[in-house]
Amino acid sequence: MVDDAAAAKMLVDSLLRYPVKSMLGEAVGRLFVDEGGAEADRRLALVDAVTGHVASAKQARLWRGLLKCTAHADGGRVNIALPDGTRVAADDPGVDEVLSRLTGRTVRLVRQRPDGATLERPDPDQLLELGLDADVSGRILEIAQATPGDSFTDEAPLHAITTATLEHIGVEALRYRPNLVIATPPGHPPYAENDWVGAELAVGEARMRVLTATSRCVVPTLEHGVLPRAPQALRTPAAENRWDTGGHGPQACAGAYLAVMTPGVIRVGDAVTLDV
Repeated sequence: MVDDAAAAKMLVDSLLRYPVKSMLGEAVGRLFVDEGGAEADRRLALVDAVTGHVASAKQARLWRGLLKCTAHADGGRVNIALPDGTRVAADDPGVDEVLSRLTGRTVRLVRQRPDGATLERPDPDQLLELGLDADVSGRILEIAQATPGDSFTDEAPLHAITTATLEHIGVEALRYRPNLVIATPPGHPPYAENDWVGAELAVGEARMRVLTATSRCVVPTLEHGVLPRAPQALRTPAAENRWDTGGHGPQACAGAYLAVMTPGVIRVGDAVTLDV
């Protein structure tokens, strides 16, 4: 279990949100969180007109190019920066055509999560072994089952990861697409998030319950904007930290999923208190 003295010294290192699912997002100084997740986080997504699935870079063969786009939220409006530097507003009448040309598939940018929305999750270990363009089998997942409202989270409203885990694996936080990066004191063990399951976190005005460790897909290994591929982002936790988080057998895990019990504003620098 986590040492009480070490836990008392945890702070919010950074806060991030990703207005469009599977696109790069933005670091912010404050986030309002409630039972539906973080404000302006994953509130839009592309839906494939042929398969009906939500576009996710988990299916890297089709959608890894989305990680070269960046979405920004400003006063309720979302703007998307494309790899060539051009920008398009999410409410532009021609946005579907622009994004369809970019992805090479017919897509719609939607704001409301369809009932029973699904995505494809090919087996991440096979993708690392056979290559990102391999036709790898996997699972069709219904998303956001633990998230009320319309957001396009994979599972739960919020995702957190510690600097201890990131430093141990040796990769940048944005590869894991967390909302909260929690700074831990020297000597804090990596993967301590596993021990938080069932505990509560008090951060700023908010209080959250830790639901489960976060199973990892191939996404952290992919190019993210100018960042190159990083296979160790999956291979290291796959070798060191496998947990069965959802009845599908042991999965590589790093970080933790959170549910919001008390809504409120979280700020960079806020103390993070763990109640076990």
